[in-house]
Amino acid sequence: MNRKDELHRQALKTLHDAGVLMRDGHFDYGNGFHGRVYVNPHQLFRYPSTIWRLAQDLLDVLPGDLLQQTEVVAGPATGGALLAHTVAGLLDGRRALTHAPCSFAPFTIIDGNAVLKTFYAQQMVGRRVLLTDDVRNTGKTFEQCAALVRKAGGTVLATVEICDRMEALADAGVPNYALAEYRAPENHPAAQCPMCRAGDPVTRF
Repeated sequence: MNRKDELHRQALKTLHDAGVLMRDGHFDYGNGFHGRVYVNPHQLFRYPSTIWRLAQDLLDVLPGDLLQQTEVVAGPATGGALLAHTVAGLLDGRRALTHAPCSFAPFTIIDGNAVLKTFYAQQMVGRRVLLTDDVRNTGKTFEQCAALVRKAGGTVLATVEICDRMEALADAGVPNYALAEYRAPENHPAAQCPMCRAGDPVTRF
């Protein structure tokens, strides 16, 4: 088993053991889809050391040229933004002191749609951006965030996440990298959700 495969295996075990990867519920992802599997950001970010270690391992699975080219790390609030902030700091720790510092930018999510505030949109102009999130479900959040970066005048290099459910329905048009992969049951449009039809309550926590 090579280094990257070992990182993938260990990350999935960590997510299971920490109760982050929830596999038996009825989850509303907030983007128009429901499903049975959820990566719980509350558990993931409960201890800063957990996300710090996972973010370090995530950087280890990314191509070296991507790490050198990234100028801004951005992610949707809350989980993706916390990860983006951590990744931006760790990137600077791995690069030469003469390398320009990496910036951080969060996206706000309002009614399931990503919004980039003017201050952060201005930081994207002419810059190379790495998009992060704690989990990729449908891929629609990444797609929305990528469109906002491009509209602001930035270039999206790649999307990265801690856990990929491997059933994305949308594509941001750039390479995607995940620390852990878990092929989960199918997502359902909220209006066609069989769990809703069966009267199963949405999981709350």
